Amino acid sequence: MTSRRDVLKATGALVGGTLLAGPLTAGRASAAAPPATAGDVRGTLPPGLPEGLYNRRQRWLRASTAGLFLHWGMRTFPGYTDAASWEAAITSGGWDPDYWVDEARKLHASYVVLTSFHSRLGYSRAWPSQIPGSASTQRDFLGELIAAAKAKDLHVILYMTDDPQWHAEGGHEQLDSAAYSAYKGKEVDLTTRLGFGEYSYDNFVEVMDNYPDLSGFWIDNDNEYWEQNGLYELIRERRPSWLLSNNNEDTPIMDTVSNEQKVGMVPAYDYPAAVWTPMPRLTEACYKLPSKGQWWFDGSDSAVDHGLNVGRFITNAGSSIKSLMAETAQVNGRFPANQEAFNNFLADYLPPIRESIDDTVGGGYMYGGLQPGAWNDGAYGVVTISRSDPFRQYLHITTPPTTDTLTVRDNGHRIVRITDVRTGKRLSFEQRDGRITITGITAWDPYDTVLRVNTAAREGFYPQHRITSTASAAAAGHPAAGLTDDSFLTWWDSGAVLPVSITLDLGERVPVSFLAVNQREWSPTYNRETFGRLEDSARIKDYEVHISDDGADWGSPVLTGVMESARGVRFIDLAIPRTRYVRLTVNSTWAAETVPAFYRKLGIDEIRVGWRSPVGQDRAH
Repeated sequence: MTSRRDVLKATGALVGGTLLAGPLTAGRASAAAPPATAGDVRGTLPPGLPEGLYNRRQRWLRASTAGLFLHWGMRTFPGYTDAASWEAAITSGGWDPDYWVDEARKLHASYVVLTSFHSRLGYSRAWPSQIPGSASTQRDFLGELIAAAKAKDLHVILYMTDDPQWHAEGGHEQLDSAAYSAYKGKEVDLTTRLGFGEYSYDNFVEVMDNYPDLSGFWIDNDNEYWEQNGLYELIRERRPSWLLSNNNEDTPIMDTVSNEQKVGMVPAYDYPAAVWTPMPRLTEACYKLPSKGQWWFDGSDSAVDHGLNVGRFITNAGSSIKSLMAETAQVNGRFPANQEAFNNFLADYLPPIRESIDDTVGGGYMYGGLQPGAWNDGAYGVVTISRSDPFRQYLHITTPPTTDTLTVRDNGHRIVRITDVRTGKRLSFEQRDGRITITGITAWDPYDTVLRVNTAAREGFYPQHRITSTASAAAAGHPAAGLTDDSFLTWWDSGAVLPVSITLDLGERVPVSFLAVNQREWSPTYNRETFGRLEDSARIKDYEVHISDDGADWGSPVLTGVMESARGVRFIDLAIPRTRYVRLTVNSTWAAETVPAFYRKLGIDEIRVGWRSPVGQDRAH
């Protein structure tokens, strides 16, 4: 099985289905700056990218914001031991596929993942099947859901598990090896991984044959039988328009990587802080809306934390990650009262700020954009950028500051106007020293204050093609040239060497105001253990900066510091009148020795050199 690290080597800028080699917002020339930024370079996909990185079939999901992960099966409370009883309870309860579709739309979801063939839900198939081995209904609930979703422009993806280990959970055997063996004409033990793999393989094929309007499979990890018998290749051959999603692993043939249920972040809603998949890999954040309870409905009406889940939704959007929100339907298909109430809340909450979520990408990363993350006086938030108008950005303040002032790093974007999206109020701001200070915000939204930021040119960066980058060490295939090639498809890897130095040759003696560093987003930002794996931040910690006019005499460092373990662009302020060479030496990273997958590992997508910052103000009233 291909490991996660094998596929974390695939990045690039994808905007509206087009590959972008440079920053999204670098296209408009600046009259004020002699050294202009690189152009908006568009091109075709380079050869050799993993299959799942980008394909036309992904367009609808790349344009999406969210999905509804719908857990509902034989073990849904009160739990059933045979398909006939389960089906009778569903039908007598008044199950209606349009209810699920309408609830998904309230969540701003464009797709539903139906999860009944789940190891903890009794391996139940909510559709008729000719393949014996686990529960299957006579009524075609899957087909009815697909038709209802299609009528309202939603997609349905079917969950499939790889895991037979819960076959007797609850004291009832869910898998019928004898019946399947008779069907196959040979002995097959469904409680083994290979036996279950063969059984589930047949179910994949049957579903492909019977449901052409399905949009793909959401697959919980991998099974050896599938890999040995070319299941994914068969799906690609028979249903080339279908998506393949994989849970917790990054497999090249898969379209998406799902990062399952992360907790412990600071702030608690900052789900992207726990995600290890770098852009532009199509990525889902899969999380439960209920605060407690099983993945399936267990008879309780667990509370739904509105602030936590709105924050997750917004921070995911600000990181180009899809929010796959798990809800637990009752037997009749309806959601418990607290989940339904949250759906209704979100249906009212999102429309006034829809422009800042729809057709946007995450800012502060490969698309340029203002700096996301921790701001002044306890403030926290993310940035989104309009795909249709890259000079329109949005600040999402998910935790407001303790004052009426917000200060955000501008990343070279010259600001023209700032407006509160909900109220339409134009806000006063001042821009200098690389920062925008916005004043006069008197009413913070409890979950997400959204400011529309209209920009002009991106100013003050030396063009990447004018900078030559070298390093004291580099991994094979990831040379230092990737630091300044204006492309997130290539990057520099230190080759697990520390300390390590990066030298930037600016070609002549010029002013240097700051460095803007975009590190690889392939690790969490904090130490933790999840799903039996240790994870940690493979990001710069202790560093120092030297300068030189001749590339030989470096003298003492002009700056030493500690870079915070955080996602998005990070800045090193220098204020150097003139120099030709800048050397950044990384002495340590945040990853601990106890986490070998990340210890001493370092990757940087791009380093940009700023010579000055935009200056301006708007004294709006």
